Amino acid sequence: MHRLLTGPLTVESLTIPIANLPDSWQGMKLVQLSDFHYDGVRLSEWLLSEAIEAVNQVEPDLILLTGDFVTDVPTPVHQLVTRLKHLQSRLGIYAVLGNHDLYYRKSKDEVTKALTSIGVKVLWNEVVYPQGDEVALVGLADYWSKQFQPAPVFEAIDPQIPRIVMSHNPDSVEDLQQWRVDLQLSGHTHGGQIVIPGLGPILAYLSPLRHRVPKSARKRLPVLEDPCFRVVQNWQWAAGFYQAGQIQLYVNRGLGTYLPGRLFCNPEVTVMTLLRAGG
Repeated sequence: MHRLLTGPLTVESLTIPIANLPDSWQGMKLVQLSDFHYDGVRLSEWLLSEAIEAVNQVEPDLILLTGDFVTDVPTPVHQLVTRLKHLQSRLGIYAVLGNHDLYYRKSKDEVTKALTSIGVKVLWNEVVYPQGDEVALVGLADYWSKQFQPAPVFEAIDPQIPRIVMSHNPDSVEDLQQWRVDLQLSGHTHGGQIVIPGLGPILAYLSPLRHRVPKSARKRLPVLEDPCFRVVQNWQWAAGFYQAGQIQLYVNRGLGTYLPGRLFCNPEVTVMTLLRAGG
């Protein structure tokens, strides 16, 4: 994707307060990347290189990848991992898969094996403890898959332990309200790609209009036929940080870009520093 259609890479930095965060996690630096869509079209080599360099410059403790490594066929992931193997972090790299990583019957296995080959731990309804057993990192199956089953995962975690949850689709935050989630990291939306400054993604405003237009007329208005309308139900959580009910939610704008491109919605690397709430 040409630079003019994506805009420059933006590094977003923020501090996240976590209740009862242990001393060993104070100041922990997490970096999130999402929605690569590495297929030879939607993510340029220059942008991917810039993102990897930006990540390594901040010397992260953890790197978290929140899905959609490919777009449809899984084979490009083998070339993608030759780039991602240059990512560096103190405590490792963890990933969850997105809906596009499940496009074909064998996509999940192929994407998982490729990432595993460079030392990325892919979580699928799993919990790990990157440093000791004081903070849990949860990786959930994609929300649209039949295997999205958070209950057994959360029931296996000590309720006193803070937890960070990786879930590709931000709509899942509604289902997770019944459990303790100190921070949810998602992607999937691409930030809406076209944003009205001060108002938000244009799709949030076109969606109500779309339902008022007869289907026969929508064919004459391609913007109202855009499949992006089906991406999420909650466009109010399109990009950035939100207090979504009881959960702190961050939605990354991603790196990959679909046509017609991005406007006021730059591709993103997110750097999050954890601090004890009230400390």
